[in-house]
Amino acid sequence: MSEFFVKTIWLIPCYPLLGAIISIPWSPGIIRRTGPRPSGYLNILMTLIAFLHGLFALNAVWGEPAQKLIIPYLQVAELDFSIPLDISVVTLAATLVITGLNLLAQIYAVGYMEMDWGWARFYCLLGLFEAGLSALVLCDSLFYSYIILEILTLGTYLLVGFWFNQSLVVTGARDAFLTKRVGDLFLLMGVVALYPLAGTWNFPELAQWADSANIDPKVATLLGLTLLAGPMGKCAQFPLHLWLDEAMEGPIPSTILRNAVVVASGAWILVKLQPVLALSPTVMSTAIFVGLATALGASLIAIAQIDIKRGISYSVSSYMGIAFVAVGSGHPETALLLLLTYSLSMALLVMSTGGIILNNITQDLTQYGGLWSRRPISGLCFIVGVFALIAMPPLGGFWTLQQLIENLWTTQPAVAWTVLIVNGLTAFSLTREFGLIFTGKPKQMTVRSPEGLWALVLPMTFLAGLCLHVPLLLATWDLLPGFDTINKTVVGVLLLSTLAGFGLGCLIYINDNWQKPVKLSVPAIQDFFAYDFYTAKLYRLTIIAVVGSVSKVMSWVDRYLVDGFVNLVGFATIFGGQSLRYNVTGQTQFYALTIVVGVTVILGILAFNLF
Repeated sequence: MSEFFVKTIWLIPCYPLLGAIISIPWSPGIIRRTGPRPSGYLNILMTLIAFLHGLFALNAVWGEPAQKLIIPYLQVAELDFSIPLDISVVTLAATLVITGLNLLAQIYAVGYMEMDWGWARFYCLLGLFEAGLSALVLCDSLFYSYIILEILTLGTYLLVGFWFNQSLVVTGARDAFLTKRVGDLFLLMGVVALYPLAGTWNFPELAQWADSANIDPKVATLLGLTLLAGPMGKCAQFPLHLWLDEAMEGPIPSTILRNAVVVASGAWILVKLQPVLALSPTVMSTAIFVGLATALGASLIAIAQIDIKRGISYSVSSYMGIAFVAVGSGHPETALLLLLTYSLSMALLVMSTGGIILNNITQDLTQYGGLWSRRPISGLCFIVGVFALIAMPPLGGFWTLQQLIENLWTTQPAVAWTVLIVNGLTAFSLTREFGLIFTGKPKQMTVRSPEGLWALVLPMTFLAGLCLHVPLLLATWDLLPGFDTINKTVVGVLLLSTLAGFGLGCLIYINDNWQKPVKLSVPAIQDFFAYDFYTAKLYRLTIIAVVGSVSKVMSWVDRYLVDGFVNLVGFATIFGGQSLRYNVTGQTQFYALTIVVGVTVILGILAFNLF
């Protein structure tokens, strides 16, 4: 029986895909009598089946070496398009995270999207997302991974633009799609260029090729940079980071999956490609630089945000930047552990704030306060999510960051100290949000704000319990370091950075004697961080202005030169045809006269050129 679950592991992406297809008749209202609710319940059932299938398969392969499953598809000339699947503890655990979080998100959506008219379409898109992500972690080919990433980009566009009758939603969906397309275009270049060099797209074979590859350093650098650009767009890394901020206009249940897992898909591909990227030290240094710049910049920007969703979105970019640092420094195992602990805690943060936004309508942090006495469950879950994300012992985020910083402590101390600063800034930012939402006196928007429906509270509390049990799971999997092997200095400094950020946040935002909102003495500095370093304005003055100017020039050339020449030929043809029709009378003398005139003109031209 266990062998059956392993051999049919390809069914895991098929279950949610089937649920999405089944939802289609309810989406445009073909089925009206039952209402759209059955589509949601069917998707929840299919996700549950996918989760159980992955759980049984994980139990079957636990402690066993990785297995390969080849699905024959197409062979053309020297190209083999068979679909390879990687069946291992890591990939199956990833499917459990994806299907488990989507199951909780779908239950959460039962309460959040209760009165929404697009219920069936929403669950259909969630099923498409889950199917794509599950296929991505199981697929062992860069070629098919790229195709799946393109499907996820389309899914992001559709889910962010779910409420398409709002202008900000349309803008956010468009910008998310176009920004990701920039990274995808460079990634496609790398995928196409890699095959002639390595002769394969399969990740294990790419790793073997990279161990003994002898290629020109410039080629390796250009190849690595193109492969790096794709994950940069998926993980919302600078300068392709603005899309995630605008994507917060989508529904909260889809944000749970997007902020927790979808952005991590780029980091997953980055981990898989790490042996190829390591061919060029320049590429590895670029990954570290991009990760540090994004992590530090995004954590500073998050502090200045007054929108709940956007404050959390910049923390997403910040932690994906830390994943880039882990891969760039040659520690892909640490990056995978970071993705596990991060995805659970970030999903919990989104859930705990989503119900608050639903009941209080506003997303403005300055209009919140005093919700601790009214929403204690949400408050406790928010605290658990914060502690699980930052380096607060003994939760999962602490062990992940401890492992990364200990690896960098002697080899790259500057990078390690930057990660410490990012941890402290994140602790301060999230403590600030907690203080503005839950502490202080109730305001007009928070006077009446009870806990949400069971569908909102149940998945949130379950996920909080799971975050609390992550250290036990890590201990069971032998992923925690022994007490004798821990670098006490690293642990002390890491804990100090957490307590510094947490303590300063409590001092300012949980202290009723401190006037809020906090305003710096120099407003320009506060605006600099609040407006994302004016990145959007910089884009408008540079890239968008250049593209706009070139577009105007090309439009003028097309309208007046290209179209003008074509129109000239057309008018000349019409004029010539209209003129010649008078000679088409059917009388022989007119044809003879035309021939004589034509010959005379030709002889005249030749004589003129001759004399």
